[in-house]
Amino acid sequence: MDKKRPTIAIDMDGVIADTVSNFIQWYERDYGVRVELEAFEGKPEAEGLPDNTVRRYVLTPGFFRSVPVMEGAKEAVLELSEKFEIYIVSAAMEFPQSLFEKYEWLREHFPYISWKNIIFCGDKSIIGTDYMIDDHVRNLDVCKGKTLMFTAGHNAGVDHHKRVNNWKEVIAFLKEEAL
Repeated sequence: MDKKRPTIAIDMDGVIADTVSNFIQWYERDYGVRVELEAFEGKPEAEGLPDNTVRRYVLTPGFFRSVPVMEGAKEAVLELSEKFEIYIVSAAMEFPQSLFEKYEWLREHFPYISWKNIIFCGDKSIIGTDYMIDDHVRNLDVCKGKTLMFTAGHNAGVDHHKRVNNWKEVIAFLKEEAL
């Protein structure tokens, strides 16, 4: 009998999809002003750009489809998929128009993730994986497994979850922990 592989829930926005860099790129394209990453430090993501621009962008067709892949994510998730059952979990129901764009984005950038392992939900407390990698504390706080908090401006100062700053640190932790 095959041993069951450990499971990992991996968030999309801010973890494998670099949404903040897309906000910055779109803002520069639309307003001719370059906003630095520091504008998102220590505050909710929605406050990183003036005049409710973040909210407008997440409601704009094409935004989620054009998000760059987080540095190192493709290679790391592929490596993890050799030893773990990977689930991509996104609280996409807040922006239902994003569902198809997020699905297309995953098909393009992570084609080895089966449609059966993609979960679009509203509340991540239903997820029962062994590990969860997310940038939002509200999702990690309800996780039943072990948590890895992917560093983002909005979670600066939070210290009650294991922090990882990039995909190399994720791999290093999981190699030590479970591989």
